[in-house]
Amino acid sequence: MIIKKYTGKTESEATEIAKKELGENIVIMNVRPVKKSGFFAIFSPPKIEVTVALEDEPSKVTRPVRPNNGAQTKPAKNAGSSGSMADKLLKAQESGEIPPLKVGTTTVKPEPKREKPADIQEDSSVIEEKLDNLHNLIEKNMKNEKEDERDDITDNASEESSEDRNTISEETMSFVKVLYNTLIENEVDEIYANQLTDEVEKVSKPNIPMEYVLANVYQKMVLKFGTADVIKPSSDGPIAEIFIGPTGVGKTTTIAKLASELRINQKKKVALLTVDTYRIAAADQLRTYATIMEIPFRVIYSVDEIKQAAEDFKDYDYLMVDTAGHSLHNEEQKQTMISFIRALDEVVETENYLVLSATTKYRDLIEIADGYSELVKYKLIFTKMDETRSAGNLYNIHMHTGAPMSYITNGQNVPSDIAVFDAQRSVKSLLGGN
Repeated sequence: MIIKKYTGKTESEATEIAKKELGENIVIMNVRPVKKSGFFAIFSPPKIEVTVALEDEPSKVTRPVRPNNGAQTKPAKNAGSSGSMADKLLKAQESGEIPPLKVGTTTVKPEPKREKPADIQEDSSVIEEKLDNLHNLIEKNMKNEKEDERDDITDNASEESSEDRNTISEETMSFVKVLYNTLIENEVDEIYANQLTDEVEKVSKPNIPMEYVLANVYQKMVLKFGTADVIKPSSDGPIAEIFIGPTGVGKTTTIAKLASELRINQKKKVALLTVDTYRIAAADQLRTYATIMEIPFRVIYSVDEIKQAAEDFKDYDYLMVDTAGHSLHNEEQKQTMISFIRALDEVVETENYLVLSATTKYRDLIEIADGYSELVKYKLIFTKMDETRSAGNLYNIHMHTGAPMSYITNGQNVPSDIAVFDAQRSVKSLLGGN
């Protein structure tokens, strides 16, 4: 296995340099911008760094080859030896060719050196400060309104009592307005923002502290999100973890991250399968990850083959299945995908994960989620959280579909840039504003 980094003015330029040295059969592992350091760096445009991989025998990875008689790509004889794999990973890590694999924890968190992760991953102290800022803003608005009203206050006791009641009403309305604007700024849909503000008005009573009302809203949103529904332990035979979703959302990379967590950290027996025969690069990328982790990999071409794979790997814990991204208007591809899922469901326990990009427009997310809801029951994984500053669509799609949240990803590094969805952090981010 050869893994190298190349830089150029653009991704295409860096890729071309890599191809000239290693050939056309390279697999792109990671792409990131790099900047020069020092004073004169401000006069230099940023460059693009591309990390590529190539198997020692490149002729074997040009395209997925249809296996004969259900033959599979088997791990090396020492695949069960943690020493052999650890040596390979350690060597690659020390050379800086791949990010370090973090062993010994079930929740993989993003690298601390990232410039600024997504709001949902912000430090708890920062999020708490945002909540304080929101509360301070509410108090400021209510204070200004009270000062405006003092000019109209008379010495009559009954009028003062009436004014107190009006002030309480204005306090509630001020809180509702700030809360609504904060949710909208974080791209929470108006329908769900109105539902939350309506609930505020229901629980508001004379002399009730605004801290109580804010805490009530926070609790309700956390309860609406619910507990993350993650990959469960296998008990009797393998569980097929099937990943569906549109093209370009990061399904293949997400599978590699989760497979690494299960294989390296949890010491589970994992096999990688792909039914995506439309994109050769996707199969090659998954093959590369399988080689590094020393786990079996197989390209599936038919329903019979996926049933045979389930039989061949019956002693494994997990079958991680990559599917082809496609338009929901393409009936042929849609039926092909559902036939593979149903075939697996007949022979092993299955779980489906709809992988969505947090940067996709809300209207498109609704169409995608509805389209897949007609086919299968699924859990939600959101990718590219590092490319957006708003987590509103997570709340929107969860509320719209009722599907449980599962994982989020916030970068391309395998396996570090993934985490179990945290409802409390998400809600604090939504209530804290930008």
